[in-house]
Amino acid sequence: MTESAAEADNAAVSMDKLVSLCARRGFIFQSSEIYGGINGFWDYGPLGAELKQNLKALWWQRMVRDRDDVEGIDSAIIAHPRTWEASGHVESFSDPMVDCRTCKRRFRADQLEGERCPEAPAKREVRDCDLTEARNFNLMLQTQIGAHEDASQIAYLRPETCQPIFNDFKRVREAARQKIPFGIAQIGKAFRNEITPRNFTFRSREFEQAELEFFVHPNERSQWFDYWLEERLAFHQSLGFRDRNLRKRPHSDDELAHYCARAMDIEFLFPFGWQEIEGIHDRGDWDLSRHSEFSGKDLSITDEQTKERYTPMVIETSVGVDRTCLALLANAYREETLEGGDERVVMGFAPAVAPVKIAVLPLSKKLGEPARKLQHALRRRFNTFYDESGNIGRRYRRQDEIGTPFCVTYDFDSDADAKVTVRDRDSMEQERVAVDALSAYLAERLEASE
Repeated sequence: MTESAAEADNAAVSMDKLVSLCARRGFIFQSSEIYGGINGFWDYGPLGAELKQNLKALWWQRMVRDRDDVEGIDSAIIAHPRTWEASGHVESFSDPMVDCRTCKRRFRADQLEGERCPEAPAKREVRDCDLTEARNFNLMLQTQIGAHEDASQIAYLRPETCQPIFNDFKRVREAARQKIPFGIAQIGKAFRNEITPRNFTFRSREFEQAELEFFVHPNERSQWFDYWLEERLAFHQSLGFRDRNLRKRPHSDDELAHYCARAMDIEFLFPFGWQEIEGIHDRGDWDLSRHSEFSGKDLSITDEQTKERYTPMVIETSVGVDRTCLALLANAYREETLEGGDERVVMGFAPAVAPVKIAVLPLSKKLGEPARKLQHALRRRFNTFYDESGNIGRRYRRQDEIGTPFCVTYDFDSDADAKVTVRDRDSMEQERVAVDALSAYLAERLEASE
């Protein structure tokens, strides 16, 4: 499929439908909903929390537990304020903004194209309104530490998770007895006071990142950049993203941060267009050098064999967890017309990320006791769901809509033949399986898809 055909195909996945399904089925909904919500903040419901946890667990397994050269940490959300001076965030982490004198709303000066003023006649474009001059707006969220409100007590909610990793570089390297090359990884919350949050969870004020900072010798930075680019692309492919919905996009010279030698985005084709879900960056020695300067602590190292003294270079991989969850939802959503004209909505998640792996459905409420017993046995190994409400066809459709790979039906013959019916979500084919072989049968099919 050509790129333009893929874009047309993805445009058919309506964001309105996706947002509605997420709220109705308990994936994601607006935070503080009973108060009318708060812009740029989202809550993950029962299914969304499972989806997100599955994604993070896969990332952690792949990036930390499967490797000898990466250590995991969990740093505090609030760092010493000097951290953000060293990183440049206090001075330059800002977006240009303009205010509309008509509607009193604020817009990014570099994103006025297509924006419309909600108060103007016929909702004219914002760029045709009475706008203030553009001025910089710092995106960090401030807070106060301690009982006294003065400038010395100002702190910031971290705008990215990587800077605490650089703060901890020396301690982690020594405690874990690691040698260059090695990495430090963490998953955690970050906060940015976005002027105009948009596209559901894609651009939010509170979000989660999964980041690796990999420290290398200056002579090896190029090969490690290429290595991590391919590793990260393979990871996204393993999540079930269709090839036509993923692409690599190098940063042009005018896009590169001043400290970056190279940068590559892994982009997903959302219903609203191609957007980044992960960035791979060659950050050079900027971060460790700056923190050495501002802290007064030398973060350079000495090679034990050559006695060379140098500051390690950093290759970064940075995943937007919420963005990737949104990509998984968009990638999974499909509508199907069945024989006879019936329609169904299917969330075709890869089993590894599916919030619920197996649903146990008694054909009748009279079979509830043995069906519950079966569910309890299965959930020692899998995340399961039990449903005895409504006819079996309707229950199948409910499970299709939340992406459950397999439904297990306990029927009136099950007591006699010690078998149950297993239904596959995608093919809708059904197979009779012995109860004592059921766990192994399901594990083989779920794990084969990982």
